[in-house]
Amino acid sequence: MTTTAAFGWGSSHLNTTPAGEVDLDPAEQLAVQQTLARYAFALDHGDLVALENVLTEDAIWTVRIAGEAEQGPFVGRAAILDLVRDATEAQTEQRRHHLINVVFHRADADTAVVWAYLMLTSNAGGTSNVITTGFYTITLRKADSKWRIANLFVGMDNNAM
Repeated sequence: MTTTAAFGWGSSHLNTTPAGEVDLDPAEQLAVQQTLARYAFALDHGDLVALENVLTEDAIWTVRIAGEAEQGPFVGRAAILDLVRDATEAQTEQRRHHLINVVFHRADADTAVVWAYLMLTSNAGGTSNVITTGFYTITLRKADSKWRIANLFVGMDNNAM
């Protein structure tokens, strides 16, 4: 697939996420960001146990490529773990998921909605390259004193699959 994103394509998705007050103390904001970091490390190392620990049981994961092609939604932690297992078994290079410019869109003591940019790199061919950029919209829920990802939408600017 050679789909390439047009300027501003993600705005149509981002604008569907209503903004709200961010009523979360700095320690809780850091805990949310740590959950996102653990998510990225789990993907990068194929660590399904770690990934399982950052997802809610009923988590939803959706991927859209350049506003055109969509994969998912994958519903439930088990379905997401199966997807990641299959993807990492087929992978021949090391990929790194860089979540940058994390912004709290709204948050309270139980729920946080964050936006972040994605920069996905790969070492295929012996050099590090950016293989796609994009954005995330992630809803996290707090349960049993832990933040977990309940809904994850990733919009990729081109196909990296």
